[in-house]
Amino acid sequence: MRFSQTGRPIIRVAKELSDNVRLVRANFEANLISYTGSVMNDNAEAYKAQLEQSNKAGAPIAQHDSLELSKALEARAEAEAEALKCETLECEAKPTVKERELVTA
Repeated sequence: MRFSQTGRPIIRVAKELSDNVRLVRANFEANLISYTGSVMNDNAEAYKAQLEQSNKAGAPIAQHDSLELSKALEARAEAEAEALKCETLECEAKPTVKERELVTA
């Protein structure tokens, strides 16, 4: 067995085996998609009800993630605006967004 410079073993798989594994995975994905399609066609109402329940259950998580993303984008835009302002005015070194978050936390 060979080892990389970091000490981890280098594992090589025969190309034929790797190709077969890739083919099995693709076939499995295709079967799952086909099964989902057949369930959608056979039990349209039940599938729709299950989908609505899943969306309703996941709504708080999606709202939280959306809020956190908005906060992060606002902080990033503020930091970029401050950096641009400092570049043009050659202002004094002010704390970064991360430094301000650490102070307020």
